[in-house]
This record gives sequence, structure tokens and C-alpha cells, in this order.
Amino acid sequence: MNARRSIADLSADVADRAESFCRQYFPEGRRQGNYWQVGDTSGAKGQSLAIRLQAQGGRKAGSWQDFATGEYGDLIDLLHERLGSVTLKETLREARSFLGEAPCPAVPHATRNPEPPDAASGKRIARARKLFAVGKPVLGTLAATYLQARGITRLGPALRYHPRIFLWRGEDDSDPPQSAPALLAKITDNRGQITGCARFYLDPSTGGLAAIESPKRILGQLHGHAIRFWSGKARSDLIVGEGLENTLSVGTALPEFDLASCLTATHLGLFIPPPGIKRIWIARDDDEAGRNASQKLRNHWESLGIACGDLVPTMGDFNDDLRALGKDALRRSLLGAMKAQSLEIEDG
Repeated sequence: MNARRSIADLSADVADRAESFCRQYFPEGRRQGNYWQVGDTSGAKGQSLAIRLQAQGGRKAGSWQDFATGEYGDLIDLLHERLGSVTLKETLREARSFLGEAPCPAVPHATRNPEPPDAASGKRIARARKLFAVGKPVLGTLAATYLQARGITRLGPALRYHPRIFLWRGEDDSDPPQSAPALLAKITDNRGQITGCARFYLDPSTGGLAAIESPKRILGQLHGHAIRFWSGKARSDLIVGEGLENTLSVGTALPEFDLASCLTATHLGLFIPPPGIKRIWIARDDDEAGRNASQKLRNHWESLGIACGDLVPTMGDFNDDLRALGKDALRRSLLGAMKAQSLEIEDG
């Protein structure tokens, strides 16, 4: 019997005990119908990864798919991912130990516990990169329709579109995941490396955000990083904002400026500026969370010799300003605020 056939036999035997396998290696998951649901291959809590417990409709027991990334395989593949940095030979030995064919596990029992945060984060980052890689340019797609309906014309290579991304409707959803089109935005560090991918699920019938719980979701790592839009020229100024739509609204009015969207007020307060930046304009919301994040940034950055200024919307947020006032009026308002704060800027 060749090695390939041996692995296939071993996979089938493990699949016959799929639920026991899941309870042992993915204890943070839970059963939902004929599936065991867990967050990802690291064993984190969540529902993005579904493992079939029994054969059904011509589909084999033990087959699995991560609906956030599109990854799939059998239980040998999944065990290899779960154990981390081990060889295939060690993974197969662990599978035989699970089945009772080996006297003791080849991998220490401790490796079956949830991976350390840095290792789990690394896997999520890898999945975020794969997810963004399968997207396509936004022009002419539902994603462009969504942004343009909000008056936003500042796009860029940080954005992509996918017509069908799997999603769970809510935390208590026990049905198999559905799919929806999504705007994808890559989150990068100061070296330009992708650390995460933000997903904005869209409703094809309305062109707006999908009517689901949390239509905006993040895969990977955002802490200290941002979605970035460059002007194409080397500048010492940077506009840092909260939500993607608000940041792009400011960028639509000020296309000559570089942008960084941190997505939330909390992450705005954690942003790490890239080298060479001399002045940062904080495009924040006019609320307590925005004020607190701005103050935190100013205290830190000014201690490093980086000048800071606040940009605050006239209405609820900058996208409201853009749609109500128009691009030209918003531009005048923003430039006026910059001038009033006595910071030198270059217009164009």
C-alpha cells in the first residue's frame, strides 16, 4: 500500500470519529446540526470554520471549510494546521495516536491547547492576505457603487471587491453560512506588509451595507496599523481618520494628502505613524470617543516632535458633510480649519 493510500485510509478512519476529533482538538467550538463550528484552524472561538460530522448529500464526513478565507480540506489537513510547526510525519503519528494505533502521542499534549496569541494572530494574518489576494479591482463593481453613492471618489489599490464571501448572520446562527458581496480593504503596517483585511458586506439589491449583524468585520491584526491611501507624492503630512468612509470622504475633498484609516476610535488612538511624518491631521468624529482618541494621539506624537491638528465634521461625520455640502465646500472647510490651527500646508 503506497503512502498516499495510507494517508487516505487514515483520513477516513479519523473522519469516522469526527465529533470526538473535534471535541479533543477544537474544544472551544460547538456542535450545530451536522457541523462543528469554531473560529479558525487555531481553535479560537467563533463560527467561521465548519467541520462536517457525518456524511451527507454525497459529501464526506470530516470535510471542512473556513468560510472567511475559502480554505478547505480533510481532518488530516486540519490536524496539521492545528498542531502548528510540525512535520507531516508527526501529524500522521498524532492521528494514529488519536485512533489508538500508537502507544503515545508524538506531539506533546500541551500543543493541543489553543496556540499562543502571536501564533494564532499569524495564521489570521495569513488568511487575511489570501482573502485580499482573491479580490478584484473595485471599479465597475458593487463596491464602487456603494462608495460613489456616498459621494466618495477617492479609491486606490488598498481596496478590492469579491462577489461572494461567506458569512455568518449572527453569533447564534446555526444554519450553514450564506455568502454576500463584499468590499475588501487591506490593513498594512509601516513597511507595507498586509496585517489584516477589513470586509464590508454589501446588499446587491440596495447597493448599501448588508442588513446583518456587524456588516463590517476585520480578519487579521489592526492594532497600530491602518488602511492606507497614498497621493503619489512624498509628503510630510498625513491625515489619520476613524471609519473608512469618513476617511475617504476627507480624501475625496483633499486628494493631494496621504490617508490612513484606523476604522475605530480605539484603533485611532493606537496608530503608529510611519517614519518621515512631520504633521498629522486627526480626522475624528465629534464625540467623546473621538476626542479621547485624538488627545491620546496628540500627547504621544507631540512628545516625538510630530505636530498635530484636529479636523472635526460640521455635521454627524465627514461623509454627512461631503454629501450635504459637496466636495468643494468640504475642501474649503477643511483647509480653513488647517489654516486656523496655524499649521503650514501645501495645497496641491
